[in-house]
Amino acid sequence: MTAPLLEFKGVNAYYGSAHILQGVDLSVRSGERVAVVGRNGVGKTTIVNTLLGIAALRGGSVHMRGEPLLKLAGHTGAMHGIAVVPQGRMILPNLSIEENLKLGAALRRPGEWTLDRVYGLFPMLAERRRSPGTTLSGGQQQMLAIGRALMANPDLLILDEPSEGLAPVIVDDMEKLLRDLAKTGVAILLIEQHLRLVLDLAERFYVLSKGHVSETGLMKDVDRETLQARIMQ
Repeated sequence: MTAPLLEFKGVNAYYGSAHILQGVDLSVRSGERVAVVGRNGVGKTTIVNTLLGIAALRGGSVHMRGEPLLKLAGHTGAMHGIAVVPQGRMILPNLSIEENLKLGAALRRPGEWTLDRVYGLFPMLAERRRSPGTTLSGGQQQMLAIGRALMANPDLLILDEPSEGLAPVIVDDMEKLLRDLAKTGVAILLIEQHLRLVLDLAERFYVLSKGHVSETGLMKDVDRETLQARIMQ
């Protein structure tokens, strides 16, 4: 069996002296859709921040395609094929929509995602390309954040709470979009509390509880009530 695309092995991550991730094991294979769920404050975003170098890795290891990522930071992750859609979208207010998209290509890898292809996926962004990114609605800003991440031509797209603040109909549209993206071969790691999105999109799940993985399994083996109960344990 080939090595996972991304693998956390016994990861211990800290903010200062605060021990957040405690021996976390997690993996995502090429083209796979995986979700991390859990209550607020259990360390879900710290998984992302460990990859970005914001949280300090002080135990365990992170591997990409079987090779250790020795220096964790946003630019090194991008070089290895990891792109992050952060919680809150982080659209830069002083840049236009097109400038925000081009920012995603600053460390671009070879691949098929170009401005034209992103505009083909999100025609609304093309129509308003000269407008500031922060003039968009919440759902449109999420599309911009996803488009910016795709400009890096990632093998793995990590989305941190992508449904936050969005209307249910927009969440439905995003689920279809992410499912279509997965068909192109891009692996997806979804960090999310919106269980409908998780259940509809993910193939596997991890439940995070107080900084450690309390359960993992196949999404087809659980329903919403069961998953909610396991999160609340």
